[in-house]
Amino acid sequence: MEYVQERIATLHQFGAVDDPPGDASEEPAEGVPVGADLVPETAIVVPMTDRELGNPAAERVLSELEALDPAPAAVFVPVRCPSERIEPFREWLESFSLPIRPLWCNAPAVERTLEAAGLANGAGKGRDVWLALGPAADAGKYVVVHDADARSYEADHVHRLLAPLAMEFSFSKGYYARVEDGRLYGRLFRLFYRPLIRALADAHDAPILDYLSSFRYALAGEFAMTSTLARRLRTPPAWGLEVGTLGAAFDHAGFEGTAQVDLGLHVHDHRAVAGESGLEGMSREVATALLGVLEEGGVDPAYETLPERYRAAGRRLTQQYRADAQFNGLEYDLASEQEQVDRYGESIAPPGPDRRLPRWTDAPVDPDAVLEATQPWVDAGLETSASAQD
Repeated sequence: MEYVQERIATLHQFGAVDDPPGDASEEPAEGVPVGADLVPETAIVVPMTDRELGNPAAERVLSELEALDPAPAAVFVPVRCPSERIEPFREWLESFSLPIRPLWCNAPAVERTLEAAGLANGAGKGRDVWLALGPAADAGKYVVVHDADARSYEADHVHRLLAPLAMEFSFSKGYYARVEDGRLYGRLFRLFYRPLIRALADAHDAPILDYLSSFRYALAGEFAMTSTLARRLRTPPAWGLEVGTLGAAFDHAGFEGTAQVDLGLHVHDHRAVAGESGLEGMSREVATALLGVLEEGGVDPAYETLPERYRAAGRRLTQQYRADAQFNGLEYDLASEQEQVDRYGESIAPPGPDRRLPRWTDAPVDPDAVLEATQPWVDAGLETSASAQD
C-alpha cells in the first residue's frame, strides 16, 4: 500500500481504515460508497465490437452493472459488427435488466449521416464512443465510459469513478495493476506510452507533459466526467481515444479539476503484438493522438531524434521492470520486451492532419439524429428501420 500523490489528485484504495497492521484485507469500508448517489444521474457508455458478443468478460461487465442499486439513467452500448450479427447482439444486450440502449455504429444510416455531415474520416473505437457521448450527455448529468474486456470488473468501479465528481472534480480516470499469470501486462502503456512521455519530458518543460505524466495508467479505458465535459471532447476516430480524452481534459479540467482513482487489480483480454489489430497497430494510433495533443500544447517533439530517445528511455525502463518482476517472483522476458520497444519506435512520426471528431457543442449533427441512425432494428440484414424510412 502507498499514498503518494501526483500533480493530479490520486485516490487510493486503502481498505478499511481500522485494519490492524499486517492485515491483507482489501475490502472497502462499510457504508454507502462515495459516488453512489450520482448513479441515477449517470449515463454509462460501454463500447463493444463483434468479439464481445457472449464473451465472458463482457457478460461479467453487464451482469455487474445489473447489480447497481439504484440503476443508472441509461447504459449506451455502441456496437461495431457485421449486419448479420447486430440482431443477435441486440437480443443479447436486451436480455440484461438494464436501461440499455444499443447503438449500431457502422449501420448504413450512420455512414450516410456522417458522410453528409463531412465526418466520414475513419472508424474505430473512438468514433463509436463519440457517437454515444452526445446522447449520453443528454441522458445524464454525468458520463462514465469503460471497456468490456475486464474479467475482474466490479459494479463498484462505477462508484469509484464517480467519487471524484461527487467531490466537484470534473474528470476522473481509473488506474490499476496489470499482473496476470505470473507476468506483467499493460504492455502498450509500459513499453510505449511511458517511455515516450519520459523521453519528451527529459527535453521539454511544458504543463501538458506534466499532466500526461501524472496518470498511472493513461491508456486505461475507464473514465468519468461531467456531461459538460463530455460535450467538449474531441476524440480521434480509432485507438487514440484515451489519449485524446486526456488532451481535452487538460484543456477543460486541468490539474485542479482532474483526479485518478484506484480500481485495484485488473484482468483483461489480451492482444497479439503484431498486426493492425494488435499492439503494433494500436501504437501508431496512440502515437498520432499523443503527438497531436503535445503539438497543440506547444511541444516541438524534434522528430528526427525522438525515436532513438524513446528507445533509450524504453531500454532503461525494461531494466526497471525486470528488477520489479524479479523482486515479486514474476517471469520477465527482457529480450521480448526490448524487441517490442524497438518495434513500437517505428510508430513515432509527425501526426499529420487532425482527424479528430468535433466537440458535440459544435457538431454538425445532433444526438437525436445519431440515436435514430444507430438503432439496430435490422431490415433484411442490411438496413436499419430508420434508414429504410429515409
